[in-house]
Amino acid sequence: MFLLGTLVNGLLIIIGTLLGRLLQRIPEGMKTTVMYGISLSVMVLGLQMGLKSENFLIVILSLVIGAVLGEVFQLEEKLNQLGKWLEKKLGSSERGSISEGFVTATLIFVIGAMAIIGALDSGIRGNHAVLYTKSIIDGFTALILSTTLGIGVLFSAIPVVLYEGGIALFATQIDRIVPKELMNQFIVEMTSVGGVMIFAIGLNLAGITKVKVANFLPAIIVVAIMITILYKYNQYF
Repeated sequence: MFLLGTLVNGLLIIIGTLLGRLLQRIPEGMKTTVMYGISLSVMVLGLQMGLKSENFLIVILSLVIGAVLGEVFQLEEKLNQLGKWLEKKLGSSERGSISEGFVTATLIFVIGAMAIIGALDSGIRGNHAVLYTKSIIDGFTALILSTTLGIGVLFSAIPVVLYEGGIALFATQIDRIVPKELMNQFIVEMTSVGGVMIFAIGLNLAGITKVKVANFLPAIIVVAIMITILYKYNQYF
């Protein structure tokens, strides 16, 4: 079953969130310290990913063009509106937490190479090992995030399943169309672009900045286009 890894990923995010909610009554001082710990860990992860680039000019251009597109389409605002819609539907007494938890967790769980590599492995080879590993990491992260950001973290399982499931569903076609060398180049630069965004999420979690990280999401599409153009250019010249 090629969607097994994806479904396990979504399930562990839900389980992690629910376990985290059982721990929500920890002292405020401890919550603050834990959140700083999460923030620092997320920033270090972002730095590690960001430094993987083999051509940082592509990363810079992708982020700049992606940011412009994100601002035009107001992606951050739309994600927040979706979170607020969930709040209204659930009649939440934790106003603001569902929206913030949903947006932050979605960005952390969706951005990164493991989602793409794992989904491709699931769809092409029926190998779910990468997604199983990601599921454990995401489940633990959801547990920690939900102690401070609330139940909104749980709903991030929906875009994660749709995103990874979509890639797994079309994995065979992607494998046929996209040369392996091109895919490897894309994954390296996409990891770096995603790392910069994850670093920004860490800064936001620490309360240092208020970067509209979702508005950078088109950068992932832009980096794919730029890598393809560069690959074709190198083939013909």
